[in-house]
Amino acid sequence: MQIRPYQESDEQTVIALWNESLSDPAPHNHPATAIRKKLAVERDLFLVAEVSGAVVGTVMGGYDGHRGWVYSVAVKPQFREQGIGSALIRCLEATLFDLGCLKINLQVRSSNAGVIAFYEKLGYGVEERVSMGKRLYS
Repeated sequence: MQIRPYQESDEQTVIALWNESLSDPAPHNHPATAIRKKLAVERDLFLVAEVSGAVVGTVMGGYDGHRGWVYSVAVKPQFREQGIGSALIRCLEATLFDLGCLKINLQVRSSNAGVIAFYEKLGYGVEERVSMGKRLYS
């Protein structure tokens, strides 16, 4: 397995992976839109995992100079439980740390117990916070 920065030639494979693995019908989460917007900002925080030359996983990160964020962690179903997701997270963590980031946040739906357990194994914990959001579109 190799982890590397996203390349434009990965787009169709990543879109297919996200459509298979991530579910959020909100317009701002449409894969092509999310990719386009990410490439405009901090493109070095968009990583893919390859096995035998094929993209099998992704992670996107963000950093505002204060906290880092983890987004769009996805691994093709047949490659799960092989350490690929963990390796993607660790690589993103190291990249964020090199940028000066000392705290990383992520959001998981409370109903997604399997993903919560995955992050707990990586040292993440549930924090007493209220997550709030505002959509800037109708």
